[in-house]
Amino acid sequence: MANDLEIIESPLSGEFTRDGFTVLVEIYRLSDRDGWALEVADQDKIWTIWNELFDTDQAAFSEFTRTVEADGISAFLRPASEDLH
Repeated sequence: MANDLEIIESPLSGEFTRDGFTVLVEIYRLSDRDGWALEVADQDKIWTIWNELFDTDQAAFSEFTRTVEADGISAFLRPASEDLH
């Protein structure tokens, strides 16, 4: 019997703009799990991924906004001068 897991996306997921920069916030969980994952992508689709899961989608979003308030939206942006080879 195949285990068909469903990804449940939070309605709190979506684009977030601050100081002229936009990031994509993804908050989701698997249907057979309790914890919510938090991932944030910058304009180049470089992802910042939290290792821990959150009890609720609101807790995950609160962690994201806390990080933005503490460190600024630039915490999620790859510096323009960074050269990936």
